[in-house]
Amino acid sequence: MTIVLTAGLFLSGSLMFSYWLGLAAKKNLKVVGDGNPGAMNLWKASGYKLGVAGILLDFLKGYLPLLFVIESGFGQGYLIVPLALAPVAGHAFSPFLKGKGGKAIAVTFGIWSALTGFEVSLVYAVILAMMVAVTRPIYKSRPKSTAADGLQVVCGMLLLSVYLYMRMFPAAILWVWFGNCVILVYTHRFEMAGWLKRVFNK
Repeated sequence: MTIVLTAGLFLSGSLMFSYWLGLAAKKNLKVVGDGNPGAMNLWKASGYKLGVAGILLDFLKGYLPLLFVIESGFGQGYLIVPLALAPVAGHAFSPFLKGKGGKAIAVTFGIWSALTGFEVSLVYAVILAMMVAVTRPIYKSRPKSTAADGLQVVCGMLLLSVYLYMRMFPAAILWVWFGNCVILVYTHRFEMAGWLKRVFNK
C-alpha cells in the first residue's frame, strides 16, 4: 500500500499547474526568466493573478493528498518519509516535462503544512522573510539575482533543521527534512553554482 500511495503522491506532485496555466495564457515558462516552469516564473510572465493561482495549486498538490494519507492512518513511523517526499520529487522531476520540473518551493510548503499542521511551514516562511529583510540593505535598489534567491531558499531550509531539532521532532521527520533539503539543493544547483563561482572569483 505504501508503494501505491507514494506513486499517487508523486503523480500529484508532478502535475505542472503553473506551466500549464502559462501555456493557457500563451506563455512558455521555459523561455521566461530562468526557464523554471514554476509559479514565480508564471507570475513574471502573466501577472500576479495567474501567479497566485499557480502558487496555490502547487501548494495544494503537496498539502491535500498528503493530509488525506495522514488522516487515513497511513504513513506511521518511517513510512512517512517516502510519502512526504513524493510530491516534492514529483514536482522536481515531473514526467510531464521529461523529468525537468520546477524548483519545488510551493509544494515544499504544502508537505510541511500537512505534516505539522502549518507549524514548520510558517517557521520556514518566517526564516525566509528574515533573510530577505537582512539582505535588503545589501541590494538596495538593485534587483536580486536568481542566485541570491536560490541561496536563500537553500540556506533557509538548512536553518530550519535547528528548529526541528530544538522542537525534538521524531527522527522520521528529520529524514523528511534531509530529503527535502537534498531536492532543493538539486533544483537550485545552477543558482548555487553561480553564487559559488562569484565568491571564488572575487
